[in-house]
Amino acid sequence: MGAGDQGIEEMKITKKEVVHVANLARLDLDEESIGKFAEQIDNILEYIDILNRVETEGVAPTSHAIFLTNAFREDKVKEHLDRNKALANAPEKEDGNFVVPKVIG
Repeated sequence: MGAGDQGIEEMKITKKEVVHVANLARLDLDEESIGKFAEQIDNILEYIDILNRVETEGVAPTSHAIFLTNAFREDKVKEHLDRNKALANAPEKEDGNFVVPKVIG
């Protein structure tokens, strides 16, 4: 940035790029939404830049911020639930099966 550019921050994403991605996603955005998304994405990219500048040398990779242990139980073979018991509280049943609303037209 030159001396005369102080105070004017360059956006990391342009409205043109937002429109391009919206077209790829088949989204119809109005001008207000385009500006809003451009600003929000730019804020996210700025935050990522901050994270990229953090000194991480010697820090072990982790998947959680706190130590966690899984509470897995031992797998044990058991008898399955009887079909009549499984269907006992079903709102609707037919021929030993649950009846559910049609999902796919």
